[in-house]
Amino acid sequence: MTNQQHPITPPPELVEQWADEFYSAPIAQGDALLDLATRAAAWGADQELEACCEWVDWKWSGIKSRELRASRRHKPPSLKEQALDELHISFDRGYLKEGAADTIRRALEQLDD
Repeated sequence: MTNQQHPITPPPELVEQWADEFYSAPIAQGDALLDLATRAAAWGADQELEACCEWVDWKWSGIKSRELRASRRHKPPSLKEQALDELHISFDRGYLKEGAADTIRRALEQLDD
């Protein structure tokens, strides 16, 4: 085994934070281990994306790296989008009358994301 560290190895402070959260997790160890592995994989993927964006900025313009980052790191749906989805589900299941669903939908659509 060599002493060379892989270029995308997380910093020791981050590994320590993850370990603390893993050992204090009230969920099953298997679930906690999966969460730990997912965090590590996401962190490594973020490092790779940032390296790619730096290269794109160097080669072309900052606009291209913003497009690359946006296409690879999708934003989760906003609270407004989640509420509209729940509204449609509730209406489709017959929990809301059409008039009530329409009023709630129009009110939600007026809100900022």
